Parts: sequence; structure tokens; C-alpha cells
Amino acid sequence: NPMALKGLIKEVAKGKKCIIFPEGRITITGALMKVYEGPGMIAANAGAEILPIRIDGAQFSLFSRMKGKMRLRLFPKITVTILPPQKMETPEDLTGRERRAKIGRDLHDVMTNMVFETSNTDRTLFQGLLDASKVHGKSLPILKDVERNPMSYKRLILGSLILGKKFEKFSKPGEAVGVLLPNTNGTVATFMGLQAIGRVPAMLNFSAGPSSMVAATETAAVKTILTSKRFIELGRLEQVETELKKVAKIIYLEDIRETIGTTDKLIGLIKSKLISLTYNPAKYNISPNDTATILFTSGSEGTPKGVALSHKNIMSNIHQISAKVDFSPSDTVFNALPIFHAFGLSDGTLLPLLSGVKVFLYPSPLHYRIVPEMIYDTNATIMFGTDTFLKGYANKAHPYDFYSIRYVFAGAEKLSKETRTLWSDKFGIRIFEGYGATETSPVLSFNTAMECKPGTVGRFMPGVKYKLEAVPGIDDGGRLLVSGPNIMKGYMFHDNPGVIEPPEDGWYDTGDIVDLDEEGYVTIKGRAKRFAKIAGEMVSLTMVEQFLSRHWPENMHGVVALPCPKKGEQIILLTDIKALERSELMAKAKEDGLTELAIPKTIHSNQSIPVLGTGKLDLVTLKDIALSKLS
Repeated sequence: NPMALKGLIKEVAKGKKCIIFPEGRITITGALMKVYEGPGMIAANAGAEILPIRIDGAQFSLFSRMKGKMRLRLFPKITVTILPPQKMETPEDLTGRERRAKIGRDLHDVMTNMVFETSNTDRTLFQGLLDASKVHGKSLPILKDVERNPMSYKRLILGSLILGKKFEKFSKPGEAVGVLLPNTNGTVATFMGLQAIGRVPAMLNFSAGPSSMVAATETAAVKTILTSKRFIELGRLEQVETELKKVAKIIYLEDIRETIGTTDKLIGLIKSKLISLTYNPAKYNISPNDTATILFTSGSEGTPKGVALSHKNIMSNIHQISAKVDFSPSDTVFNALPIFHAFGLSDGTLLPLLSGVKVFLYPSPLHYRIVPEMIYDTNATIMFGTDTFLKGYANKAHPYDFYSIRYVFAGAEKLSKETRTLWSDKFGIRIFEGYGATETSPVLSFNTAMECKPGTVGRFMPGVKYKLEAVPGIDDGGRLLVSGPNIMKGYMFHDNPGVIEPPEDGWYDTGDIVDLDEEGYVTIKGRAKRFAKIAGEMVSLTMVEQFLSRHWPENMHGVVALPCPKKGEQIILLTDIKALERSELMAKAKEDGLTELAIPKTIHSNQSIPVLGTGKLDLVTLKDIALSKLS
């Protein structure tokens, strides 16, 4: 009834109180659903304050509408949290539809911030696992890998406790222990086993090469590395193994498994039965602010650094995402992204694992033919990927392979328009692009079903503060600095092993040039280091690569900037196109209205383009190749 809104505004203006569910219905996802702007309009027009109230736990009640999606029970714990009142204010120059849209966005932000702020982020990762088991049921099959042996919460906790007891023998509380393993159930049990006893898993990137892995081991002051004989053999990592043995002791899980006897299993079983009552992180001097894991930067622009993430960093990012996306135990996440990468560890593994969402672990994202088949076979509903990987899957997949997929989230590199269109036309699926970094645990912003603007990387997560610093020569946007609960504890550098150097004043400099529109959507312009200054003008190398991918989408391209005696810098293109002339580039650039300064001065065709294990361009190697050809 259109008059109802006016009536409510009149009564609220008199000082009466009104309770409204902004979603307009009881949730059928267990998460935040569509938020109507009506309550915000009432508050704004009546000059009233909004009092955000969260009711949590009722979704597990027999009276909820979550039957078949969540484990319902007679007497679930229900928590009502009341936050401080807030004013709905809009600029005076906004009227009509624009004002209504602004109020709708603000109300949605109030709701998502409320969901995040009332979430329990003050826990260790192992405590989060125990809580998830309690909420969703110990018997829930939460993990599965290519061996097809489902692992329930009960088995995972039992395995973690047994392994953790063995790990105590060769490590000390707070010590970093290297983990050199692929995406398997055993890797997750190993990770959680280290968490249970207060050790810090340092996730080694096995695609980085021997020298980088040795450097990472030294940077994190790792004395012991856990790996598998079978993995070393299948991954052909014998050379890596030889080099790592020079700087750390290698212990094989197969050898540990042989030492696990009946007594170990019995003690582990008793512990697992009593764990929710007896587990005390303080016994191992663990707190949520302590380091939970050490990851390593991709090294796409230089020597990899160690990134120390706390339990609270990762738990915060998990709840930031949960505040904006609806997922439930009826979902299955397909994770082929390596666990040594923040995207694969935090988003692809820990997020679903600690939220009651099933995870299927696949060991390599590079199997473009097999991954679509596996997604079809596992009935996966959620997947993560990079532009490179998603393009590869789409080209090889049958149009029906992704029939069950609800959400595809892309990150780690710019999502091309061609990839987005290919997925939309071939599979009828929208890809939601996001943005983040290892240092931010990793997500800073992303598009969702409710808030989506193609071409951007979405709006910032709740709890994230940002500021833009002006960059000479760049008019639109600035250099992005962020702070918040998901920002890393700090870096570890090779010349100061094991020592964490926190970001200055809690602000992390992303090194990215970004722009924000009036609705808060973020657009990445490029890396600050990935701009070339040619004849006094700043040219984005990322923009040049996007131009190339737009016109030659089937090929790989990489551009670098090298010194030029006449114009300061010059752009060099390396591409796997067999033959490409500069005149062709000039013609395409003219069509797009691209400045001539952005056209690469030199083209090296028929080149193999180096890519890191995460799917990003290996810019260090790319620049070395360009320099070698220059000489």
C-alpha cells in the first residue's frame, strides 16, 4: 500500500518506534538477502535514527526455512546483538531516484557492516574449526579430494590432533614449519595439526623454483619442512628437495604415518571426543592476534617476501566475505587454486571449511580439460579462479559442465571482457570480479549478485578503511592505502629472517593505482610500478595488455618498460603471436582511440610468455627476456 509508507513516516516523526525487517522476508539462505530501501527512506524522511539489530542462531531452529540446507535443532543458541544507532543522511542536492538509490546503498552497508561487526573474529583457526563442527555436525563430510575419500569434521579433527602430537616432537610453540604439499585432505589435516599445537605453517610455493623456495625458507626462519615422498615424485621436485635439504630438515608424512600406532589413535580419539570442552589455546601460548600462517608474495615484481597473517586477519576476512555472499552447507566449493596462495588457502579452503560448506580439493588449476569435468562430476556450486585459468576452462569445457555453478569469483589478475563474455554466452554464468592481495588476507573488494558493476572490482569489504594518495601525472584516482582487521601483521624480509615488520601506522600500501566512482565501486588502473613515463606522459602497461587481449584474446601478451635515451622510457611487447607488425597495432589503436605513446616501440613475436603458478604474468622473467633481446 503506497500510503503505508507515508503513514509510517508520520508516526515515526512523532517519536514512535517501528521494527522493520529490511529484507522483507525470513532468510532462506541463512545469510543476508535483498535489502529494501523502504526502512532507510522512512528514517531519512522522519529524521529518525536506525538501530541495527542482529538475530543470529534462529536459522538453526526448527521454525526456520532452512530445512535441508542446515542442521536444524530444537534449542539452538540464539544471540541478539544491538549496535549503536545511526543516522541516514543524504546530500541535499540528491533528489528522487538518485536519493532513493543512495539511501538503499547506505542501508545495505549498515546491514553488511552489522553482520560483520557482530561476527566472532576473536578466535584462532583451530577454534573456528571446532566451532564449525559443533554448529554443522561432526559427521558432515566437509572435505574431499581426488582420492574420493570424504573427510568429516570428526575425521579431520581426529587426524589433526594425532598429527599435531607428532609435530610437537620436532618443533617449538610459535615456530614456523614449512609445508610443501598439494591440495589434498592430508594437507588440510597437516595445516590444522600445526594450528592445534601453536605452530605456524609456512606455505611454500612449489611452482616458484628451487632458488625462490630456498629464499622463502630462509626468510621465514624455517628449520623443518613437511612434505610427501609421493608428491616429490609425482611433482618431479627432486631438485627442489635437494636444495631445500641444504637449509632445513625435511620430514615426510609417510614416515610419520608409519609411527602412528593403536595407542596414538586411541589417545587422539579420546581427545577428539572431549576437545570442545578441553581445548585451550593458552596452553600453547596462542592468541587470535598471533601469526596463523606465513605466505609468500608471488614474486611477480621481485624477490618474494614473507607475509605474516594472524588468526584474526584470516577470520576477519572470512566474516567480511560471509557478510556479503550467501552460501550454506548445501553448497560445494571446487578449489583448484594452490593452498600456498592466499586466494586458494583463505577463500578456497578455510572460508568454506569454517563455514560448514563442503570443499573439493583439486591439485592443479592448469588442467583445463579435467577441471570442468571434475566440476560437473562433483556438482560444485562455487568456484574461484584467475582470468588465465577461467579462460582456459571455458575454451575446453562442454557447455553443460558448469550447470550446477551458482557463483564464480575471479581475482589475482584483471578479468578481461572476453573471458566475462565467453562465460556468459557459453554457460549463462556471471563472473564476479574481486580484488585483494596476500597482505590483505586476501580480499579487499568484490562484486556480488546484489552489488555488481562489470569492469570494476566491486565495493570495499565492511571494516576496510582506505585513502588515495595523489600520483604525479595521473589525474583519475590515486595510490591506494588500506587499513582494517584483515591487514597483515607485517612482512618478513630475507635480510632479517623470522622478524615481522608491521605496516607503518597499520596502513598497507597496495602499490595499485585505483579510482572510485560515486557509488563506491573500485576500478584498478594498474600497478604504480607498471606505468611507463614516455615523453612526460604516464602510460599504464596494464591498459596496453588489456588492449592487446581485447584484439587478440586467444594469445598471451606481456609488456615491460625499459629505458629510452630519447623519451625516458619505451614499451616492449612480448607475445606468442607468430608474427605481429607494429602497423597492425597502430591500426587497432586508432580504432580504439588509443594514444600513439601506448603502442609498443618494439615487438618480439612467437615468444613463450612466463606465468607464475597463480596465473599472473612473471614480470621479473618477462623483463629479463626483454633486456636480453635488447642487448
